[in-house]
Amino acid sequence: MKSIKKDSAKTAARKTGGTTGTKTGGTTGTKTGGTTGESHPALVRRARRINRELAEIYPYAHPELDFENPFQLVVATVLSAQTTDLRVNQTTPALFAKYPTPEDLAAADPAEVEEILRPCGFFRAKTRSVIGLSKALVEDFGGEVPGKLEDLVKLPGVGRKTAFVVLGNAFGRPGITVDTHFQRLVRRWKWTEETEPDKIEAAVGALFPKKDWTDLSHHVIWHGRRICHARKPACGACPIAPLCPSYGEGETDPEKARKLLKYEKGGFPGQRLNPPQSYLDAGGIAAPPLGAG
Repeated sequence: MKSIKKDSAKTAARKTGGTTGTKTGGTTGTKTGGTTGESHPALVRRARRINRELAEIYPYAHPELDFENPFQLVVATVLSAQTTDLRVNQTTPALFAKYPTPEDLAAADPAEVEEILRPCGFFRAKTRSVIGLSKALVEDFGGEVPGKLEDLVKLPGVGRKTAFVVLGNAFGRPGITVDTHFQRLVRRWKWTEETEPDKIEAAVGALFPKKDWTDLSHHVIWHGRRICHARKPACGACPIAPLCPSYGEGETDPEKARKLLKYEKGGFPGQRLNPPQSYLDAGGIAAPPLGAG
């Protein structure tokens, strides 16, 4: 991990910490720039530099849900609401072993599915969603997960966030995944003042080429999970601190900050039981199965 000098980080934070906001977006009123006082071109440059830095920090960034096909990914993403990806990854092996196809899950006994999904929390609602989306796939899409946004969001339990996870990672079609981590970080970085997911998606999307959207989502979400936490961001151990106008919201002492790092940055297992080889090659540790240790 790159070392960070506190003085340089503070200087950078002061330089970007003005008091006037900027707005872009023509007649849409989409707000970007927060309170940094940056011009729109300057904001674009800083945002893209942050993404380049994050790409170096997390060259192995990937979806943190285990999946082998689009059906498994859409189900796993629906199950990930209100729980961790790790808990989903520990639960879905049993689900997909018993119900490997949409046809199988559509015809499943809800009580049996509920018992498998119990560790994920909200298991009754999630059972209705995954059985319902499986029935929709069978009845409306020939048992195949559709590769279009407008079709995906018609499935029970699937909103824009889930749809973009599936499009970007199962079909290679760019999309921005606005989860809680993404929302928190883009506001801390003053990329936008928006609070509604669809408006955040539009504002941030305007700062980057479309081809970068999926990887950008991974980079931001990984940084939010590992370093820039909601309650105690590890500012003193953050490699992009000089670019962050919110530096100082969290722990700035380097030694104390390092103790806040999570997952492989803190020497701990990641979220996936079966992560990509690139993650393992970079020193990442696979998560344990359900009930282990």
